Amino acid sequence: MLTKFETKSNRVKGLSFHSKRPWILASLHSGVIQLSDYRMDTLIDRFDEHDGPVRGVHFHKSRPLFVSGGDDYKIKVWNYKLHRCLFTLLGHFDYIRTVQFHHESPWIVSASDDQTIRIWNWQSRTCISVLTGHNHYVMCALFHPKEDLVVSASFDQTKSVSPADDILRLSQMNADFFGGVDAVVKYVLEGHDRGVNWASFHPTLPLIACEVDTLRGHMNNVSCVLFHPRQEIIVSNSEDKSIRVWDATKRTGLQTFRRVHDRFWILACHPEMNLRAAGHDSGMIVFKLERDVLLSLSGDSLLYVKDRILRAFEYSTQKDIQLIPIRRPSYNSLNQGPRTLSYIMDRGSYELYIIPKDSFGRVFVARSRFAMLEKSTNQVLVKNLKNEIVKMSVLPIATDAIFHAGTGNLLRRAEGGVVIFYLQQRIVLGDLQTSLLDLCIVAPPFMRRFMSRVELGMIMVYLYTQH
Repeated sequence: MLTKFETKSNRVKGLSFHSKRPWILASLHSGVIQLSDYRMDTLIDRFDEHDGPVRGVHFHKSRPLFVSGGDDYKIKVWNYKLHRCLFTLLGHFDYIRTVQFHHESPWIVSASDDQTIRIWNWQSRTCISVLTGHNHYVMCALFHPKEDLVVSASFDQTKSVSPADDILRLSQMNADFFGGVDAVVKYVLEGHDRGVNWASFHPTLPLIACEVDTLRGHMNNVSCVLFHPRQEIIVSNSEDKSIRVWDATKRTGLQTFRRVHDRFWILACHPEMNLRAAGHDSGMIVFKLERDVLLSLSGDSLLYVKDRILRAFEYSTQKDIQLIPIRRPSYNSLNQGPRTLSYIMDRGSYELYIIPKDSFGRVFVARSRFAMLEKSTNQVLVKNLKNEIVKMSVLPIATDAIFHAGTGNLLRRAEGGVVIFYLQQRIVLGDLQTSLLDLCIVAPPFMRRFMSRVELGMIMVYLYTQH
């Protein structure tokens, strides 16, 4: 697990990623909602009109809105640009566990300890449907990502099953022309021997994950469970202070990540990016389960790895071509996939050469951005994959070479040493007074056993020799 961002706060009960901006909402047991920028590692805003814990929070997909639900029985719709609550929806008469916007319709679904699920029209600010039938707390209710379906999880106790059994309900909604919603229960799913805290849909397949009921391993209550949107894995967290990753096809555990003192309560998945978030007793973490797409430039093509396939994108024709499959990592090696990508023209042997620093002109600074040094003006030009300039930064100190130093950062040569420059804010993060640079910055990892250092301004490459 690659941790990207971490906060310290009161217990986090709800999480939601913004679909476009590097933001995440965290609703706290203290009643506060925090809006943070996980890329800049900063707190942007806080909202504190709820009276008591806030258990559910969710960003709208396209509008500057988010919705929250708390122990004060209130659902609030906020405009984060205006920094205020727009209105409050009343109707539940017990704790509200989850709230969520519909992906297309102007609906909000809410689940409550009053044993009901409610569908609200946030444009008309009215409750348009009440789903009854559960006989205990409704811990979770979520929309299907594409269809008009709702899945709910509850602590039901019914006559049809043994005492303290759980019930999951799958309800289908039909909207009429007057804005109302009719909800019909399609399935009642049984099988747990205790109450269910969470249920979620698979993004593409007709599957539901509910507390990872057939995957054994957690030692305490399972708080939340989610499908991975692109891989056959399931992620769960628990009050046993762990996050677990499961193989959804083999039904076996792959990885376990633990905290010493903190119970986990909630998980969230970014709708577009390879990011997850988990809320625990003393804050939250934003993390990745695997590394980003690997990139390498070769003439008119960009080589990259995506979904274990080596692909080539040709700038001139704008074509994306599949080349070869990349070998799947071995069992229980989720984080041991390829870390670098280099391109060799054909079979042969390798010889090591040193190319003058003047030949080194561009480095990647993000997944789809690369930087070029313009020496005449001492500027760094940041371009996209269409070779279009998207940003220009004037360097504060004269530089004759730049190197990759992590996402958004450049390592550049300065008089008597090196400097790390942050492109987004155009600031110097740190400097080192030395004439040498560790080889690992400019050469592949397997070369480290042959040489320990290299002069700054040189780059190690391979020259192909035909046999």
